[in-house]
Amino acid sequence: MELIALRTFQAVVEEGGILAASRKLNTVQSNVTGRIRKLEEELGAELFFRKGRGLELAPSGRVLLDYARRMLALERQTASAVRQVGESVGELRIGAMETFAALHLPSALKAVRAAHPRLELRVFTDTTTKLTEKVLDHKLDCAFVAGPVIHPDLRFEELVVEELVQVHAAGTDPVLLPLILFREGCAYRTRAIAWQRKQGHAIADAMEFGTLEGILGCIAVGLGWTLMPRRVVEQSAHAADLVIESVPPDIALVPTGMIALREGPALPALRTLSEGIVASAQRPRAA
Repeated sequence: MELIALRTFQAVVEEGGILAASRKLNTVQSNVTGRIRKLEEELGAELFFRKGRGLELAPSGRVLLDYARRMLALERQTASAVRQVGESVGELRIGAMETFAALHLPSALKAVRAAHPRLELRVFTDTTTKLTEKVLDHKLDCAFVAGPVIHPDLRFEELVVEELVQVHAAGTDPVLLPLILFREGCAYRTRAIAWQRKQGHAIADAMEFGTLEGILGCIAVGLGWTLMPRRVVEQSAHAADLVIESVPPDIALVPTGMIALREGPALPALRTLSEGIVASAQRPRAA
C-alpha cells in the first residue's frame, strides 16, 4: 500500500470528489481514479459508493480513513523528526505574522543561530489564519500568531501580549478616513473592523495592503488609518508623521505566541526560539 494512494484517498474524502481532489493534488482526474481503483483492488474492498457523479464513503472506506490519517500523520512526524535534529544539523521552518517578524524575530533568530549553529532556519510570513493552516498541514514546524488558539492538534504557548493602537497621520481625522488593513485572515483586521463599527466611522470602506511598510507609509501621507502594535509603530521609519491613540483593552490587548503540533517532536531549538521572543518583548523600548 503506497502512501501516495492513501494521500489521494484522503484528498477525495476531504475535498468531496475526484475533480476537487485532483486540483488539490495538482494531478489529472485519471490519476486519482486509478489510485483509488488500485487501492480497492489491494484491499479487496469497495471504498466508495458511486452515486451519479458523487461519491459516498462505504463502511470499509470509513475504517480506512481513520487508519490513513494516522499513517500519514506518522509519516509526516517521521519526516519532521529526521529533518529537525535539534542541536546538530537540520531545518526549522518558522512562520510569523509580518508585524511580529519585524518586531521580535530578529533577536530571537540570532539566539537560535548562536545556540544551534548548524540548524538551517527558514522564515515565512503570512496571516494568523494561513499560518495556522500551514502548521496543521505540516508545512511549518512552528508559527507565531495572534491568539488564543484552541485546536485539538495544536499547542499554543503565549509569549507576549501585544497592544494595538489606532494610527493615523497628523492633522487627519480617522472617522473621515478609510481603514487600511492586511489581507483576509489577519487577526488585527478583525479587531480593526470591530473598532471601526463601534466608533461609527463615517467612511466604512477599507483598503488592503500586503506589507507593513505599505500600510504605514500610506497612513503617514493621510490616506487612511489602522490598528497596529504600538511598538511596531514607534519603531517605524514613519513614526514622526503618525499619531498614536490608545483603544480599549478588549480591542487593544492581543495574546500572541507560538503554535506547534501537539504531537510534534520537542526540539531544543523551539525552546531557544520562544525564550528569545520573551527576551525581545521584555527589552526596554528605545527612547
